[in-house]
Amino acid sequence: MLRQSISATSRALRSTARLGTQRQSALRLTQSFQTPIAATRPIALRTRWYSSEAGTAKKDGEASASNGDKTNAAEEAKKEGEGESLEALKKQLEQKEAEVRDLKDRFLRSVADFRNLQDRTQREMKAARDFAIQQFAKDLVESVDNFDRALSMVPPEKIKPEQADESNKDLVSLYEGLKMTESILMQTLKKHGLERFDPQGEVFNPNEHEATFMTAMQDQENNTIMHVQQKGFKLNGRILRPAKVGVVKNK
Repeated sequence: MLRQSISATSRALRSTARLGTQRQSALRLTQSFQTPIAATRPIALRTRWYSSEAGTAKKDGEASASNGDKTNAAEEAKKEGEGESLEALKKQLEQKEAEVRDLKDRFLRSVADFRNLQDRTQREMKAARDFAIQQFAKDLVESVDNFDRALSMVPPEKIKPEQADESNKDLVSLYEGLKMTESILMQTLKKHGLERFDPQGEVFNPNEHEATFMTAMQDQENNTIMHVQQKGFKLNGRILRPAKVGVVKNK
């Protein structure tokens, strides 16, 4: 009887405990429904990450390809820029070289013109010095010709020493005086470049001689001067007056 009553009491206590537990659960559930939504605690969302070697390699490859494309594009743009700048520099260099060639050509021409001017000026100055007395010399040769004519009018036999006597002594003295004066005059003229030449027996030269007549002479060579009517004069090597001569013409 005692065991039965203890067992009954135990069952009763367990039932009461279960009932209490159920009431507390119901109360908690009721309170949870009565709690406002704003008072509820936020639910933390968790992001799940999935790692994959193939995906990582793919992303790395795409990133590398993208970076490589950008690098290639930058290099190509840089090369194009360098190429354009190089072409511009080449054009500028060609222009400068053309300018240098033009300036060099002008410089050389100027130097050549200046040297030609110097040479021409020197020649003109020398000619002016050498032929400054040309007109005076032309007028003077007439006087020299008169000396020559006066001396040629005296017969050679009358001025020979063995023929000299009281009758022609004065004539010989006059002749010798004229001859000496002529010699001094010719020496003075020669110092200033004026020379007299006698082409007797020379070959006829039209640049130095003036043929007044021609005649055939079998005992002399053709085209030689056999008679001198008037002697010629040169001034510093230039013909001042050609000699007037007679020329042999056998053909």
